[in-house]
Amino acid sequence: MTTHLPRQPHAKTQDLPPLENGDRLTRPEFERRYAAAPHIKKAELIEGIVYVASPLRFVQHAEPHSRLHGWLWTYQIATPGLRLGIEPTIRLDLDNEPQPDIVLILDEAVGGQARLTDDGYLEGVPELVVEIAASSASIDTGSKKQAYRRNGVLEYIVWRSFENQLDWFSLVEGEYQALVADGDGIIRSGVFPGLWLAVEALLNNQMAQVLEVLQLGLNSPEHGEFVEQLAK
Repeated sequence: MTTHLPRQPHAKTQDLPPLENGDRLTRPEFERRYAAAPHIKKAELIEGIVYVASPLRFVQHAEPHSRLHGWLWTYQIATPGLRLGIEPTIRLDLDNEPQPDIVLILDEAVGGQARLTDDGYLEGVPELVVEIAASSASIDTGSKKQAYRRNGVLEYIVWRSFENQLDWFSLVEGEYQALVADGDGIIRSGVFPGLWLAVEALLNNQMAQVLEVLQLGLNSPEHGEFVEQLAK
């Protein structure tokens, strides 16, 4: 599912230049042109530059997206106080309005950094952002990653589908550092206790094993303590 800004059929679109790849725009101008371009299904503003999305391939994008979402959805439903979203528009800062593939956030009521605006969009900083990138040359591993780092996104996952590699970054003293799998091949989130990922199983579509490892995380004392903390 792709979300986008509300369309305005009554707007005088002839008075607005078209929204095109490479445009350098302010966020308000980006929103005006995007709202007036119903033929564009997904566009992002990254570091002041417009990126209009190409059609998405099934194997390279849709399948990885579904696996990551299933893993995170299982964690979210076992952890009250969290919200999970697919491709939300995020008003991150004046130069960045991305639509990440998935976000996992703390609800504002329990201290989350992002909030819902009156018109239903996210504003602020998600705790965890997930992107499925075509390759290491994608904007997801370049300018978008820098925008997330600068704004304080605490953890950032990028699945580079062409190489079939997954990177999980944690924000440490203003810089992203890669989280490394332990001897059992498991990466553990530092922000969301109990969010454990069997990386190789995920990359090889062994989802039963992915969910088995996640269940171990959900049964861990640290996840229990986290749930108690959120309930206070």
